[in-house]
Amino acid sequence: MTERLGVGIGWRPEIDLTVERLPGVDFVEVIAENIRPDRLPESLRVLRSRGVPVIPHGVGLGIGGAEPPDPARLTHLAECAEALGAPLVSEHLAFVRAGGMEAGHLLPVPRTRRALGVVTENVRRAQDALGGVPLALENVAALFGWPEDEMTEAEFLGDLVAATGVGLLVDVANLYTNQVNLGLRAVDALDALPLSELAYVHVAGGHLHGDVWHDTHTAHVPDDVLDVLSELCARVDPPGVLLEWDADYPSDEALEAELGRIRGAMTRA
Repeated sequence: MTERLGVGIGWRPEIDLTVERLPGVDFVEVIAENIRPDRLPESLRVLRSRGVPVIPHGVGLGIGGAEPPDPARLTHLAECAEALGAPLVSEHLAFVRAGGMEAGHLLPVPRTRRALGVVTENVRRAQDALGGVPLALENVAALFGWPEDEMTEAEFLGDLVAATGVGLLVDVANLYTNQVNLGLRAVDALDALPLSELAYVHVAGGHLHGDVWHDTHTAHVPDDVLDVLSELCARVDPPGVLLEWDADYPSDEALEAELGRIRGAMTRA
């Protein structure tokens, strides 16, 4: 996972023209479930014509579930990657459905040896379906921890990477969320994660309600999240760092300023 990506932003239909005209956007990420490979949005075609890498990012594969990944979803991811000429595909280390019921959220995987065996096989199925396009998995913001957990998330990811060669997408906002809500120190996770296999990084903002941090992707990135990014950059030179913003979109100038703040946090390291 050595593809150099730079600093990017999540492409969304609501800000397609903004993303096109923002200076210094080195790559973008698109939610795979929101596009059709045979009918790509014109804005993505424009960005690709400029040589901007576009990464399909899945949110519904459920690679952490007990059931094998849905072949139709895997085919869709593979077709998105082919249509976009993507350097890699990313998804979440999470489960999202069981027994035909949708959870409606990216739920944490039970971090047990038994679950690790199931997820390892799921990852291998996904890698085979992608036909050589690298896959990277993202750490999630956990609402809870399973009582039978035998490993930390970093340990689980480390063993999964070692077993499958899957890449790592580190979401520093999710690490911060787990720090605030669950008391899991972000720097401890950074010290344990296999950062040598880092594909790229997510950064996002959110809101504090009472004592609970909500990772909403609808606000400016707090300095505390940027501090986690700086801590990561002190340990490894990330191939790419991407800003996620999913609703309540600010002005072009505000988004440009956020990208500048991200670059500043990377430089501070």
